[in-house]
Amino acid sequence: MSTTLDLYPLYQAIDNAGSAEDMRRAVVKLCEHRAEASVLKLIEVLGYNNPGAAIAAVDGLIAIGRPAVDLLLDNIDSFDYGARAWANRALAGIGDPRALPNLLDAALNDFALSVRRVATKGLGNLQWDWLDTVEWPTAQEQVLQALTQAGKDEEWVVRYAAVVALENFGSQIETNREAVLASLQTCLATEVESVVCARIHKALKTLKAL
Repeated sequence: MSTTLDLYPLYQAIDNAGSAEDMRRAVVKLCEHRAEASVLKLIEVLGYNNPGAAIAAVDGLIAIGRPAVDLLLDNIDSFDYGARAWANRALAGIGDPRALPNLLDAALNDFALSVRRVATKGLGNLQWDWLDTVEWPTAQEQVLQALTQAGKDEEWVVRYAAVVALENFGSQIETNREAVLASLQTCLATEVESVVCARIHKALKTLKAL
């Protein structure tokens, strides 16, 4: 198991990178270890102005998985919406229900459409088996309501993400499928973008076939 001391040369390579590509490669090298000890460094990378390095860091955090969740939640950057979007992308990829309160708030209330989009999509990726079944009814109702509201977002990319999430959610949760279908029909009734309408029709066809 890699320790912080073992990983220090890799941290230095990131800090001393001479170009954006050098930094991306250094982050990829760090991620190869899948070390829990690297989580804080990878979170730090999310705040750099380097999309390539951030994507690599997100992939690394997702690979580490559930052990990264608490630190991600504790270090959400309230000032940097770019870093916040990357962090929510990592949380969405992991799918741990501990991130549900954060994803709900980000999907519905964040001013940045990039954050709303990734958080909305993440609500459809939750691993329900990681949550006590006693908590399912309340949590699933929260997700359904949030996705229905996100389906009315002013930005079409967020609405599109809501449709994708509703399809994923409905595929996982049989007991709420009729409510999901009703939510998609509600979205369709008011949608003006053809690409979103097409995605709604696909979601409806998929869920009705289950």
